[in-house]
Amino acid sequence: MIRLECDYAEGAHERVLRRLFETNLEQTPGYGEDLYCARAREYIQQLCQREGIDVHFLVGGTQTNTTVIAAALRPHQGVIAATSGHINVHETGAIEATGHKVLAVPSADGKLTGLEVRRVYESHWQDATREHMVQPGMVYLSQPTENGTLYSLAELTDLWETCQDCGLFLFVDGARLGYGLMSEASDMTLPDLARRCDGFSIGGTKQGLLFGEALVLSHPALRRDFRYHIKQHGGLLAKGRLLGVQFCAILEDGLYFELARHADRLAMELRRAFETRGYEMLFDSYTNQQYPILPDGLLAKLEEEFALTVWSKVDGGHTAVRVCTSWATEPQAVQALIRALDRWEET
Repeated sequence: MIRLECDYAEGAHERVLRRLFETNLEQTPGYGEDLYCARAREYIQQLCQREGIDVHFLVGGTQTNTTVIAAALRPHQGVIAATSGHINVHETGAIEATGHKVLAVPSADGKLTGLEVRRVYESHWQDATREHMVQPGMVYLSQPTENGTLYSLAELTDLWETCQDCGLFLFVDGARLGYGLMSEASDMTLPDLARRCDGFSIGGTKQGLLFGEALVLSHPALRRDFRYHIKQHGGLLAKGRLLGVQFCAILEDGLYFELARHADRLAMELRRAFETRGYEMLFDSYTNQQYPILPDGLLAKLEEEFALTVWSKVDGGHTAVRVCTSWATEPQAVQALIRALDRWEET
């Protein structure tokens, strides 16, 4: 079985594993106060080209999202997100469990616009009974989105300026950030992102680490006492150096971005293969996640050899699936899927 349903099926890049083994018996301070975490923070600060940012390391994406959102919001506030946003559909109500509501905005492609954010904001403040409703206090988006689509630099700038004008925090979930930045369709750099949000994450779990997310915070209100919030949410890892070692291994010479570019290149090869054979795409994704619409007969045949994610039923005879490449996907796996398409065409 060739698994192409997600980008976290494999363990970790061999350099990460080797570095963990080499440092295994070293004795270091706990809770991220070791030299490896310090070095990884320096790498990230240099990559962001921005002084005055804090960098924290947490184990997973949901833990990172819930911790920063709960830290940012007052008890009566909620977070604006697209209906398809990860915090709204794939985190088991984790945000609501912290006492905050997700204010979901319909979106065809998974993206928010500055105009939509402003409408939610003004709808609340223009309502005479607003004290009876959840107040918007933050905007959540992901880059790439849950649908593999990308925000352009102009779109992110518009959202940033809107949030500044409305007094809303802007947080960017970067669980797949490398795949977004390395996309052939991206016009955004890491420094661009670092200057246009109050906080964002740099995903490791889906991009070559065993586990781990780096959280970058720039707004003073978010930075204040943030380690207390991490501890309270169970995220202050005693063996914190395990996170620092991994991020050092993958960031020190650009390996993180090289692996992301590899996954994107293979995903686009798959997209071209689907499109040239007449299969439409559900979303216009230029990242490692692709969403072809397949005849149900073809899907049933492919599932004999390939693990794919069923995304949505399009009509009585067609289903959209997610085909996902990763940092570790072998070109042979992509070629095997393309050959399977050709065999179907020949029948």
